[in-house]
Amino acid sequence: MKPRIWLLAALLAGGFILGTTYFKSKWSGAHFASTSGGPLWSGPSNASAAGLSADEQNNIDIYKRDKDATVNITSTVYRQNFFLEIYPQRESGSGFLIDKSGRILTNNHVVSGRAPEVQVTLANGQKYKAAILYKDPSNDLALIKIDPRGEVKFLPLGDSDSLQVGQKVLAIGNPFGLQGTLTTGIVSSVGRTIADENGRELQGMIQTDAAINPGNSGGPLLDSNGNVIGINTAIYGPGGNIGIGFAMPINRAKTMIEAYQSNKTYGRPRLGVDVMFVYGDLAVELGLPEEGGLLVQGVAEGTAAEAAGIRGPRRLVVLGNYQIGIGGDLIMAIDGIKADRLDALSRALSRKRPGDKVELSLFRNGKKVNVTVTLGEGSQNL
Repeated sequence: MKPRIWLLAALLAGGFILGTTYFKSKWSGAHFASTSGGPLWSGPSNASAAGLSADEQNNIDIYKRDKDATVNITSTVYRQNFFLEIYPQRESGSGFLIDKSGRILTNNHVVSGRAPEVQVTLANGQKYKAAILYKDPSNDLALIKIDPRGEVKFLPLGDSDSLQVGQKVLAIGNPFGLQGTLTTGIVSSVGRTIADENGRELQGMIQTDAAINPGNSGGPLLDSNGNVIGINTAIYGPGGNIGIGFAMPINRAKTMIEAYQSNKTYGRPRLGVDVMFVYGDLAVELGLPEEGGLLVQGVAEGTAAEAAGIRGPRRLVVLGNYQIGIGGDLIMAIDGIKADRLDALSRALSRKRPGDKVELSLFRNGKKVNVTVTLGEGSQNL
């Protein structure tokens, strides 16, 4: 009897080992077989972590390097209600350190209001009261400062004039209070004009599809080298991200910083023209050089452009879906730099002050002429 029991035990043990080996062999292919013989799902044959692509590693490196220089900003403004009762209203946004002394760039609307109390929270959780050093409402920019208790990381400022549509960008901020959030995308367009919450025009904006939500305002928009090329400012429409966000070019902030350091207050330089970018076949059909430029569509009265004799259109024509004013000047270059994109004028003026001179290379009546204009001052129009 005992030999039979031992034999039965041996058969059971052998069957278990055989079945386990078979099951493991099926798993090693990283799939299950369906009743029809095909796999239900597949997975990596190697169970270790998959390798990262170069682009993924670039995202990781930039985030690790730049996240600690991105800060959360909360401003408290005391307002009065209908019953004359004082109540606090809080706004929140983002910002980023630009030097070791604790200076921070952000949006003006993040710290706007009468006598705001501004609090900055660093990535390590340290909290500071911040002083407002300088504001540029016309570009929705502000410079604030904390007195750090130790060494802080800060971000390098890049060049927004060299941006190309299609290049990769990364945004770091605190959307909906979620600190240290990274989103990625591309430059969707440049030279956009949008209206802020007060109806003021913000010109020459960078459009991006990197997700930007409430709370991202004031945070950095970075290039693939981790340099700041814009300050995340606005989203299209109410609510959250729909793939259309806007950032103020960083070169505007550089101009503001220079104004602060020189202890002078400057308005926005104004030329006083409306323009349309034309090139290629459209330019040729209008009797203009194929390389094109900025075709003047209007000259505002009492502006620097009118004083310098810049000519607007004499009549309107319709070409395809376009209604175009023709007969006016074509701006082909500004201070020797080709006007080869719609935001060429706003980019050039971002480096100027009221009273500065700008040299325009024009195509007028079939000839190229140069005109020097002394810029005026304005808050909205070019």
